[in-house]
Formats: sequence, C-alpha cells, structure tokens
Amino acid sequence: MPTRTESPSSAVRTVVAGVASMSIEDVVQLARGTARIALPGDVDWLRRVESSWRSLQNRIERGEVVYGVNTGYGDSCGRAVPYELVRELPEHLVRYHGCGLGREFDELTGAAVLAARVASLSRGYSGVRPVLLQRLCDLLNRRVVPVIPEEGSVGASGDLTPLSYVAAVLMGEREVFHRGQRRAAADALGDEHLEVLRLAPKEGLAIMNGTAVMTAIACLAFERAQRLAHLASTITGLAVVALRGNAAHFHPRLFELKPHAGQARSAARIRELQIDRTDVEPSRIQDPYSLRCAPHVIGVLEDSLSWMRGWIETELNSVNDNPLIDGERDLVFHGGHFYGGHIGFAMDALKTAVASVADVLDRQFALLVDERTNRGLPSNLSGAPRERASLNHGFKALQIAVSAWTAEALRMTMPATSFSRSTECHNQDKVSMGTIAARDALRVLELGEQVIVATLLASVQAVHLRDEKRLAVPTRQVLDDVLEWFEPVHADRALDTTLREALARLRARRGIFGEVPSAT
Repeated sequence: MPTRTESPSSAVRTVVAGVASMSIEDVVQLARGTARIALPGDVDWLRRVESSWRSLQNRIERGEVVYGVNTGYGDSCGRAVPYELVRELPEHLVRYHGCGLGREFDELTGAAVLAARVASLSRGYSGVRPVLLQRLCDLLNRRVVPVIPEEGSVGASGDLTPLSYVAAVLMGEREVFHRGQRRAAADALGDEHLEVLRLAPKEGLAIMNGTAVMTAIACLAFERAQRLAHLASTITGLAVVALRGNAAHFHPRLFELKPHAGQARSAARIRELQIDRTDVEPSRIQDPYSLRCAPHVIGVLEDSLSWMRGWIETELNSVNDNPLIDGERDLVFHGGHFYGGHIGFAMDALKTAVASVADVLDRQFALLVDERTNRGLPSNLSGAPRERASLNHGFKALQIAVSAWTAEALRMTMPATSFSRSTECHNQDKVSMGTIAARDALRVLELGEQVIVATLLASVQAVHLRDEKRLAVPTRQVLDDVLEWFEPVHADRALDTTLREALARLRARRGIFGEVPSAT
C-alpha cells in the first residue's frame, strides 16, 4: 500500500513524482499550494520515460499499428491514419472533446487534477516526453490551473472530456485560473513565459485517457470526510453533555467487545468530552440511538476510510491510460486501465457513510430543540428571558434546514456506479460512472458540512444554556473556541452569516476545525 507523507506544515515542501508513491495528503497540499511538485533527477527514471517515448516513435516509423497513435479513437480504431497526418491527430482528439458542460470545478479541484495526472504519467509507461511532464508541473507550481467543466465523463475511457481541458491548456487553448482571475490560457502561459506545446503522437491520449479527475476528487473528498468524522464525534460529545446523557454508553470496555477501530476512536472522542458524574444519576438507563449508537454510525465512516485510502492511493499511483508503452522491454499493451471502477465504488460508499453521519446529527439536533426530549432545556434552545420567551423561536428554523440538507444528502446515496450506459457505438459498453460518483460525494460532503456546523452551533448553545460549572477540559476548549466567533442566541436573529463563517473556518482548518488525528 502506498506510503503516507508528513502532515502539512507552514513551510512549502516538495513532492517528487514518478519514483515514490504519492499520497492523498500530497495531492491535497499540492492543490492548496502548500507544496510544490518536481520530477526526479534520477537517471533511471529519465531512462524509463525516454525509452517509453523512443519505443513508441520507433513503432510509428516502422508503420506498426498502435491504437490512438496512427488509428482513429474508440470504435474508430479500425480507421488507419496516414503517416503524414499522425502529428495532427492529438489536436483533433483534444478539440472534439471540448464539449463539457455544467458547473466548473474550482481552482482547488483543478490543481488536484494536475497533481493526479502527473502522478500517473510520470511512472514512465505512457509514451510521453519529459518536457510534457515538466510542463504539467509548471502549470501546477505556477498556478495556471485549467478551467474544467464538471459534466461529460462516464469514467471510461477515463475522464476524456474533462481532461481534454488540461491538454488544451498545454496547446494554449481554452481558459485557466491564474492570479485570482479567469483568463485565456494563451495569455496566462505568455505571462509565465511558458511556451505553447504541440502535442506529440499519443500525448493527447495519454493526458485524457485516465482517471485523474475522479481520483483528484476522491483525494479531496477523503480529506474532508476525515475532518467530518472527527467533528461528528466532537459534536456528539457536546450533545451528550447538553442532554445529560448516559456516558456509560461509551465505556472503553464496551468497545473492546466489538473492536472496530474507527468505532472505538469515535467512542473515545465522545467519552473525553464527558466528566465523571458519579454524583448525578443519568436521566435514563439507555439514551436514544442517535446518542447511544453514534460511534457505531460514525465508526462506519471512520473504518471505511481505512480501505478507501488503499484504493485511492493505488489508483493515484497507477499507470491508468491506454495503450501502455513499456520501453525497457519494448512492449505495447492495449488494455483498460482507464476504467474507474475502484474510485467509483469507493466514492459511492463514501457518500453513503457521510450521509448516514449527517442523519445521526440531524436526529441529535431534533432531541436538543424538542422540550419532550431535551431534558429541561428551553424550547428550540431559545436563550430569551422568560418575559420574552413567547416571541422567540431560537433554533426552530435551523432544525428544519438541517433536516432539508440531510434529506438531500440521503437522496444522493443512490450508487452512481450502478448506472452504466453503453456509449460510443457500443465500444464503451460498460463504463464506471466513477466521476459522477466522485462529484456526488463532494455534494454530499458539502451538505454534511452544513449539517456539521449547524449542529455544532446548536450543541454549543445547549451546553451554554446549561451553565454547567464542571466541564471536561476538551469540552471547555471547544466552547471557548466557538464562543470567540459565535454569540449565543438570546433573541431571534438570522444565522446564515454565522453559518457561512463557520463553514469558512472549517474549510480553512481554523480553530477546532484544524488538524484531525487519523489512524487511516
């Protein structure tokens, strides 16, 4: 399994592609601009890349048939391309695939796509020149990031249409994010003193016929899911405190008897937010499932991330285009490594686990606002004084919004990978839908993060209203952090600005949204 790197630091570090295995954290740091990418100075690496390129050129000169080099594409592979037109073929591939629609990936995602494509092509079996690999690194390091439409890939033959936007930028076509603006690619390349490349035979296909878009999204989704799982346990711990729940539900011995590692980590996090309340009997011998079984729900996500890491990092570091050129053995392999089945399945599983965590938090929110279940807290967690209580409705509307976000997340758990379509004259007659699954996962994470910040505010409000004199140190730390930027609700007010600030803090990893311990 690919090795992991150090956690991000304030210093910019260098990730070397092509020799060691790149990690999820490497991709995230490269996407955020907190790391730079470089190619190896290794002689053996350069020999492998150049031998792949030379082997391909020799076959072209001998007139041997190589798919996508001197043939048409896909079902048109039986159409021979004359030698004098071979140089033009990559440009046609890039241009006719310029049909993506829908929203566009943001700069972060576009940068992650560049990192993922370099990780694969730099393995040295794709028949591309070193100059192409260096130019992809230049785009990433100088933040000349292709603008890529989200829609148009079925996940086999890889991410053809979205990756055509990467290839087009190398050719000086289409648009990029650069210096905080959306600009013509040719203008940005000129400002960075980067020459436009004419793609050599196979290079357009090598860039496009792979799983870089879905894999890049998977890396970003994985990192966000880790954070969400940790925060869900923290919020559950606050909810147990606020509802005066039974802390014995999270006893370490209990979780030794059903030893799923992620489930135990979740229980331990919830437990550390509790204090020893031997002086107070719990309100009930057994709390509702949304409290008592929260580690079992969150643990599914925690434990799933363990196997997802292996799948994502294996795909990231694989040679996933077609055909493959083993120059050292002078072999050409026509295969199907562009198929995104593993990423698709992982992302379908991820979005299901994340939606389930959102659902358990939604149920906790419902317990907190309901006088019948919140064990003496004010209705809807309103902090209004008694004489004005009839006017104020506290967190009532936010609870409805949380249910809406949760319902939308749950609705999106239908597995995208089950919807294969036969495409491209029935040549691509079984496709992965991996990119759609990955995009769905990002949307479910977005909804889940909205549930996270809303439930965090409600839980902090509830603990604040309890006015407990004794709190565990981690609980006090969470409260102090949140209360620096969140004023408890004593009179009804709009909460959208506060929610957006909380989301911004989460995505910037500030305060309690910072580093997340992980055993994955």
